[in-house]
Amino acid sequence: MLQTRGSTLSIAPIGQAATLRNQAYAMIKRSILAMDLYDGSPRIRLEENQIARDLGVSRTPIREALTLLEQEGLVCSVPRRGVFVARKTKRELIEMITVWAALEGTAAHLAANRADATDLAALSGMFQDFTPASLPDRLNDYAQANIAFHQAIVRLGGCTLMVEMTANLFLHVRAIRTVSIHQGSRAGRSMSEHAAIVAALQARDAERAAILVRDHALGLAAHVEAHWSLPEP
Repeated sequence: MLQTRGSTLSIAPIGQAATLRNQAYAMIKRSILAMDLYDGSPRIRLEENQIARDLGVSRTPIREALTLLEQEGLVCSVPRRGVFVARKTKRELIEMITVWAALEGTAAHLAANRADATDLAALSGMFQDFTPASLPDRLNDYAQANIAFHQAIVRLGGCTLMVEMTANLFLHVRAIRTVSIHQGSRAGRSMSEHAAIVAALQARDAERAAILVRDHALGLAAHVEAHWSLPEP
């Protein structure tokens, strides 16, 4: 409990249980954020006993960590079945991408005015090793560069709250981008659209950068709407 005595703040030590819970929470969340949730694999069940053994702790901090993750919408409890990594319905995914489009578009507008030339050059350099000819054989590498590109735009906006707001959205948007970049001609279109976005940012054309980024993301939403078929989570 936090207590004040005059001008002195008296803070009780953090208990070991709370520390273990927070550490378990951070490690489980990090693992979830690294997953590809929409790659067609079976629903991912989180086994308390197995996680406890892997982390070398009792089940109590694991259970508490999973409760925190459920409050954030990263996992969901199914009665008599257990705890699963949360997956969204097709409609929910489209709504999440739409929100992402608005946030990343705003970040691009800010980045055009705030990011320094070195950061923008680094943004452009993310794709310098890719060519239309090499792209079909390097889609996995390109998918990772694509994810880093969009994270960088949000970061270059210089708004900490926006970065925090997009964190949980990004779990699903990242997974969608990773899968969709392998579909049809999306990778080739992505390259040309990224080049246009970087050009607008380097020209300090905030309005154009925002529009291009927003439309780029909404194109992903349209692709999911037209081509994805998802089972209920």
